[in-house]
Amino acid sequence: MRLLRTVLVHLCCWQMVVASLTASKAADMNEVPLPADLLAPQSSLQVAAGVCFLEGPAMDAARNIFFSDIAGNRILKLDPQGMVTTFRADSGRTNGNTFDAQGRLISCEGAENGPGGRRRVVRTDMATGQVEVLAERYEGKRYHSPNDVVVDPQGRIWFTDPLYAPDRSIMEHQHEAVYRIDTDGKVTRVITQPAIGRPNGLAITPDGKTLYVIDSNYIRPDANRKIWAFDVASDGSVSNQRQIYNFGRGRGGDGMRLDTRGNLWVAAGISAPRTPNESAEVPTGVYVISPSGKLLGRIPIPEDVITNLTFGGPDKKTLYVTAGKTIFRIQTAVAGYSLYPR
Repeated sequence: MRLLRTVLVHLCCWQMVVASLTASKAADMNEVPLPADLLAPQSSLQVAAGVCFLEGPAMDAARNIFFSDIAGNRILKLDPQGMVTTFRADSGRTNGNTFDAQGRLISCEGAENGPGGRRRVVRTDMATGQVEVLAERYEGKRYHSPNDVVVDPQGRIWFTDPLYAPDRSIMEHQHEAVYRIDTDGKVTRVITQPAIGRPNGLAITPDGKTLYVIDSNYIRPDANRKIWAFDVASDGSVSNQRQIYNFGRGRGGDGMRLDTRGNLWVAAGISAPRTPNESAEVPTGVYVISPSGKLLGRIPIPEDVITNLTFGGPDKKTLYVTAGKTIFRIQTAVAGYSLYPR
């Protein structure tokens, strides 16, 4: 991969790096190049790099991208002009973010990458700034580290609660799980072990009938690095678990989003394994997988660890990717799906 242009700009403790990579050059490092109808032919990869650990990008109606700086304990905002500002300091170690149909920001406050994690799911009214706690305990016990979140067409909120930190002593529940928050505020544990080991990213189809969950445990060599699909009934119960994709010994997936064709765009892989159980067999990149489980291609990302992504821009054809200390963006030929903004 050849970076064609690099510019450095300093903003407070931020270091912004802008670079570009044409789609034709992207194929040089991509042994599974994307079909021409998925990636715009003359698209360029834009890079915005900070100093911490980034996660959970989500777009609002004004086309701002909100994302978590977990290590810096804050939520940041990238506006359409490329300016980065702090939206919320002391974010409770926020990880995943999404918007509901009313334009409210739903955030998972975790317990990793430093102290101060509040281990809950909150909702922010973007007009008033008021923060409402949606889920803080289940059956009287605190969550491990809420990780990622999605809202279905019925307005129900689904979130994952794994724990990746090596210190397991904070666990108050026996298993890591997927939870659902109904519109009346009731919380239900929907999926847990043995059906799924360590749930991470999740996505739900526009009709609300299929839930995708990434099961990614890179700590144990015998654990899953898979994407599962579940049928969702009208009452929110799930059934018919089936494997969509298996990353094998690779690091597996983290976050994911759907495009308007139903394909999964998955942030997955690692280029420099950090533990004996990790493998570079799945190199860092965005993996595009069909609903039937076929790998359509990969966009290579020049960072060791990739975390999450979202579609943005006025036509939802700009893919924003968080990876390590970096946000990338690249133009796609297909639009992404999101409940909000439509």
